[in-house]
Amino acid sequence: MAQSLSPREEQNASPDVRSLEEENRRLKERLNSYSIIFERSLDAIMIVNKNGEFVDANEAACKLFEMDKFSLIGRSFSSFLELVPPDILLFQRSMLQKFGSFSDELLIKLPDGKVKHVEFSMKKDVFDEFDLVMMRDISAHKALERERIIHEFLFRDVFNRAVDGIVIFDEFGRFIDVNPAFSMSLNLEKGKLLNLSFQQFVARECANEFARLLAEVKEKGTAKGELSLVRPDGTVKMFELTATSNVYSGFYMAIMRDVTERKNMEIKLQKSEERFRAIFEQAHEAILIWDDFGCILNANPAASRTFELPLNLLVRRNLFDFVDYGDEKVKRIFSEFRRKGEIRDELTFHMPNGEDKQLEFTMKKGAIDGYHLTIFRNVSERRKIERELRESEQKFRSIFDHAMDGILLWDANHRIIDANPVVCGIFSVEKEALLGRMVVELVPERARRQLNKLFQQCQRTGEASGEVEFFDEGKGRIIEFSLKKEVIPSVGMMMLRDVTERKEMELQLRKSDTLNVVGELAAGIAHEIRNPMTALKGFIQLLQGSIDGDYSMYFNVIMSELKRIESIITEFLVLAKPQAVQYRQNDICKIMQDTIDLISAQAMMHNVQIIADFERGLPPVYCEPNQLKQVFINILKNAIEVMPKGGDITVRIVRADCYVRISITDQGCGIPKDKIKKLGEPFYTTKERGTGLGLMVSYKIIEEHQGKIEVESEVGVGTTFHITLPIERMEREDDDDD
Repeated sequence: MAQSLSPREEQNASPDVRSLEEENRRLKERLNSYSIIFERSLDAIMIVNKNGEFVDANEAACKLFEMDKFSLIGRSFSSFLELVPPDILLFQRSMLQKFGSFSDELLIKLPDGKVKHVEFSMKKDVFDEFDLVMMRDISAHKALERERIIHEFLFRDVFNRAVDGIVIFDEFGRFIDVNPAFSMSLNLEKGKLLNLSFQQFVARECANEFARLLAEVKEKGTAKGELSLVRPDGTVKMFELTATSNVYSGFYMAIMRDVTERKNMEIKLQKSEERFRAIFEQAHEAILIWDDFGCILNANPAASRTFELPLNLLVRRNLFDFVDYGDEKVKRIFSEFRRKGEIRDELTFHMPNGEDKQLEFTMKKGAIDGYHLTIFRNVSERRKIERELRESEQKFRSIFDHAMDGILLWDANHRIIDANPVVCGIFSVEKEALLGRMVVELVPERARRQLNKLFQQCQRTGEASGEVEFFDEGKGRIIEFSLKKEVIPSVGMMMLRDVTERKEMELQLRKSDTLNVVGELAAGIAHEIRNPMTALKGFIQLLQGSIDGDYSMYFNVIMSELKRIESIITEFLVLAKPQAVQYRQNDICKIMQDTIDLISAQAMMHNVQIIADFERGLPPVYCEPNQLKQVFINILKNAIEVMPKGGDITVRIVRADCYVRISITDQGCGIPKDKIKKLGEPFYTTKERGTGLGLMVSYKIIEEHQGKIEVESEVGVGTTFHITLPIERMEREDDDDD
C-alpha cells in the first residue's frame, strides 16, 4: 500500500507539481502550435527514418504524392525516385552525411506514372534519429520557364531566319538589334548597324513619314507605313513597315518587308500601261478589244480608219458583222481560236461602204481583263503586189529556164545560187551539184585564170565579157562569158554560151572563103599561063621535028618541065569548082591499094613500110577516083616526109554506120594542138619548102565529096588523118544547078 505524505510534505511538494503542470501545459501548447504549422504548411513535410521510410507526413505531402497519410506512412522514399540517376542519389546522400543538410531539385514519379518536378530540403537527425524532408512542387514553374525558354528560342530562330527584316530600336530610332535579312537589305554587317540609327538611312523625302511612324507607335503602340532607306552605295531600298512597342525589354520592334522589286515592277507596269495606251492610240495597225459574243468594247483610231467607221459607231458593232460567219474558213478559224486561245491568219472583211479588204490578224484570248485582243493589218495592197511579184517571178523563171543561153546567178562570194538547164547542159552536171560551188570551179584549173580576170574586170567596171578556152574530156571547148555585177543587191548574173561549134563554123567559113578566093585566083592564073603554054608546046613540037642530033635531048627536058608546069596548073584548077567530074560507085579499097602501089617505090627509098588493113565486104563509095587518089597521095607523101629515119604507115579502112572511115597513121614527130586547126589553110605548112597547097586541095576535094578530114596528133608519137566519106552521096542544091 502506498505510503501517504504528511501534510507538511504535501505542502512542500505542491509548488513542484504546479510547476510541472505549467511546463506540461506550455509544452502541449507548443506542440499543438507545431502540429498546426506541420499540418497547415503549404510545403510538404515528411519525417523519414534511417531506412528511408516515411514516419509522418503532413497534408501538403499527401497532396504532393496524391496519397492518403495511411498509404504514405511506411512507404520508402526511394520508390518515388526511379527517374533520378543512381549517381545523383549517391551524391545527394554523401552531401547530407557530410554537411547534415542538403537542398536540390528532384523528379518524383507517382504510382500512377505522373511525374513532378520538386524542390526539396533535407536535415539530418532533427528528431533523435529521424530526418526531416521538406518539398515544394515546382512543376508549373518549370513548365513556365521551359515555355519561356522555348519562346525565346523560337523568337530568336524566327528573328534570325525571317525573310523580312526585323529591327529592335529605342524611342530615338537607334538600332538595338537587327536580323540578318535587314543587314543584307542594307548591305551592312550587323556590328556596324548596331552603332547607327534609322535616321541615318531614311531617304530625305521620307523623313517626315518616319517621324510620323515613330510618334504613332509611341502613342498607339503600333504603326504601319512605307519607308525608303538609302544604302551606303547610294541605291534605294523600299520597305513596308509594321512597328510595335514594348515587345522586347521595353524597346520597339519593326518588321520591314523589302518591296523594292514589287515597287519597281509596279512602276514598270504603270509605264507599260502608259506605253500600251500610247501604242494603242497611235498604232498604225487596227486594234479591237471584244468579248465572247463578238461585241466590240474598244477600238483605236487606226481601227476606225480600217473599218471605215467612226469610233463611236465602231464600238457598237459586232466583229462577226464584218465576216461571212457561215463560211467554212471563218468557222474553222474561230473554232481553233476558242480551242487554242490564240491564232494568226487572214480573212476577207466586208466594210460598211461595200469595200472588201484582206486583213491579216492576230487574236489573243483573254489578253486584257478577260477580253480578247485582235490586231489587224490591211494586206490587200501587199497581196496584190505579191500576186504581181509571183506572176513576174513566174515570167522570169520561165525566161530563166527556157533561155537559149546559159544563165547563172552568183552571190558576193562568187558562189552559185541558181543556174538554168542550159548551164547544167554546158557543164554536164545536175543543178543540185552546182549550187553553192564557186563559179571558177566550173572550168578546169588551167582556164580559171582567164575567168578570174573577167571577175576582176566586172568588179571594177560592173560588167565584163570574154571567151574562155579549155579542153574538156580531150575536146577543145570555147565558152563565151558575159558578167553583170549586182543585177539585184548582192547578186550577180552571168550569161554563158558554148561557141565551140560556132567558132569551128567560122573557121570553116574563113577557110571556105579563102579557098574560093584562091580558087578564083588559081583559075585566073591557070588561064593566063595556059595560053602561052599552049603556044610554047606547039612551037617546041615543030622545032623538035626539024632539029636532030645532040639538041634533041634538050627538047625532052623542056617538054618534061612543061608537063610539070601543066600539072601544077591542074592542081590550081582543082581549087576552083571541079568541072565535068564524073562521080561513080567505086571500090575505095582498090583506089587506096592503087595509090599505095603508086607511092610504094618512094616509101621504100625512105625506109618506110606501108601497112594496109582493110575491112572485108565494104560497100562501094560514090566518088571520083582520081581526085581521091590525089588526096591519098598528098597525105601519104606528107607521112613519108615526116619520117626521115623510116618507120611504119598504117592505113585502115572500116565502115562506120553510113560512112567509110579511112585512117592514115604515121610515126612522125607529131603536130602541136594549136597548129592542127590551121591545117588546110592556104599557104600554111609545117614543112620548110612546102606551099600548103597539097592539104588545101585535099580538104577541098573531101569537102566536095561531102566528107570531112579530122586530125589527131601527139607530139613525139605520130599523127593520124581520119577521112570520112558517105557511102551514098547526097545531092546538094548547087549540084542540081549544074
